[in-house]
Amino acid sequence: MAASVPTLGIVGALRAFPQRLAARAVATRGGRLRRGITRQTSRVVLGRKLLDKSEAAIDARIDTLRDAGIRLISENGFLRWLRLLEAPEGSAMSRQQLLDQSKLDGDTLDRLALFDAFEHDSEPFSFRDLILAKKYAGLIAGGASWSAVARSVHRSGPVASLTALSLHPGGPQKIYAAEGERRRELDGQGLLPLEPADDDSEEYFTLAEHAEASQLYAEATVLYARCLALDPSDSVAAYNRANCFRALGEGDEAGTAYALAIKTDPSFVEAWFNYAALLKDEGKTDAARRHLARAIAIDPDYADAVYNLATLEFDAKHLDEARRWWSRYLELDTDSEWARTATRGIAYIDLNLRKSAS
Repeated sequence: MAASVPTLGIVGALRAFPQRLAARAVATRGGRLRRGITRQTSRVVLGRKLLDKSEAAIDARIDTLRDAGIRLISENGFLRWLRLLEAPEGSAMSRQQLLDQSKLDGDTLDRLALFDAFEHDSEPFSFRDLILAKKYAGLIAGGASWSAVARSVHRSGPVASLTALSLHPGGPQKIYAAEGERRRELDGQGLLPLEPADDDSEEYFTLAEHAEASQLYAEATVLYARCLALDPSDSVAAYNRANCFRALGEGDEAGTAYALAIKTDPSFVEAWFNYAALLKDEGKTDAARRHLARAIAIDPDYADAVYNLATLEFDAKHLDEARRWWSRYLELDTDSEWARTATRGIAYIDLNLRKSAS
């Protein structure tokens, strides 16, 4: 997959600052930040506001991302990548050593690390991380859920401060700190070296996604428009809004929204591809061809774009071009029904070319 700059996705809002500020910070590192994942996403940041969801929903989201082969990083890991947060010192312990000595299971350790329940978001870990891991293992053995631990540990300041506390479970969703004979629930706001700011765009984006998934496309377009009003640089909101307009049969509005997504992020390959499909449906073959060609130029391994361009050329009776693109498609896919169709298309073209030559 071609990618001139690193593309980071974001799932769940950040606690540190709004996404639009995060996107600017990523741009200073020569990268780009988008909501969710696209074909070009190399890693995904898990914002800690994802912890507001149920544990089952969080687990499902993490499993889906991992199944897609996406590298996941925590919010603090993201801040360190941006050089906005210094890495703690004194790290020399491997993940396996932490597992062996703490008795946490691997999935639990990884989930807690992804939500910054340790000093370090990945190996090597520190001795303080081992102390925390042992405390968390005791809480979970006592009935606490991993998500309750992750939510609670950020309510008392830096997680390293928990090493001096005696922690106790209070059911699946409560964690208490013992102070002599008294117990108190962990509370207070966690601190980061960045000033938080309000950002309603994540809430509107989540509502828009739910509306779109429920096929309430008109409502979704309004909600995505609100996201864009709050953050005009949100190319994913523009792209999703275009898809909703297309589902409603409103081609002009869809085209405008696709064009906005592309203008905001010229490397947004899915936007080029879907805009090409819209243009083809409207009979604008030359424009569709240009948009598909651009998608392939951005991502030469984009099999769907290659297949669609071959089909478009075949329908236009440009048989040499159709054969070239279907042959390229078969380099990317050999087993699907589309591959079998491409093979039949090449055979048909070869037969007609032989007839024409004879």
